[in-house]
Amino acid sequence: MVQLSDSDIHTREVLNWQGLHLLHGRMSSCSQKLRIFLNLKGIEWQGHEMDLAKSETYGEWFLGINPRGLVPVLVRDGAVHIESNDILCFLEREFPEPCLIPAMQAEEVTAMLRQEDDLHLDLRTLSFRFVIGRTASNKTPEMLARYDDGSGTVNSEPDHDKRAPEIEFYQRLASQGIPDDTTRASLAKFRAAFDDLEQRLSWAPYILGQCISVMDIAWFVYASRLQFGGYPFARIHPKVHAWREKLTADERFSQEIQPPPSLLETIARNHAEWTRSRSMLADIMEF
Repeated sequence: MVQLSDSDIHTREVLNWQGLHLLHGRMSSCSQKLRIFLNLKGIEWQGHEMDLAKSETYGEWFLGINPRGLVPVLVRDGAVHIESNDILCFLEREFPEPCLIPAMQAEEVTAMLRQEDDLHLDLRTLSFRFVIGRTASNKTPEMLARYDDGSGTVNSEPDHDKRAPEIEFYQRLASQGIPDDTTRASLAKFRAAFDDLEQRLSWAPYILGQCISVMDIAWFVYASRLQFGGYPFARIHPKVHAWREKLTADERFSQEIQPPPSLLETIARNHAEWTRSRSMLADIMEF
């Protein structure tokens, strides 16, 4: 569990926040996952939305709350918790009903959440390429330098290991964009993961069995993001497609993954252009 110590927190005002507060981003997949979890639990929370397009999480105020520069962040009665999967486990302990992390499958859930987390940068790669339509970095060298200045700590220790992949991603995005070979590598990982889910959903309605769990939330967010990007679920993963459609009918799920109207317009415009040029997601992967 990653709960920041007092010395890690430089934006001191949050220490006085009472109740449950969530710093999040509308299109952040980890934020979407946590918001759905809160919806299913029926937990009341106060939101503080960060503008990711304007890189607000790389500003001094936010880095003083989470030196990793990532959303979501949970503040409960002045205690600051970071890392979405750790937050989910914390909330499951604090609010055990309804159960979303079955005790009998806790080890399996831990392993599956680790696999999901390992795919996060691959999801970002595909999101930037096929959903947001951005192949250039929105992080200036000055932002990256501030992010990596070494002043931020987690548990009173420097935190370079977690920041390095973030910096590398945006530096690579600035220097080379998102080339086809990188895209194919990320798609191959997701296809393998969805092949596994297809097998699981062939014998049960949900990923862990008969009941909705945190794994349905996590993979619903990923599948929905790739659906917006043009991933051909109905054709190659029909059971995953039917499962996602079923969850989409539940507003507690669907309201949290819906892009804003401006982004929906951008997606439609880009996909029309990419269809003409045969550069859609399915064309690149040659599904």
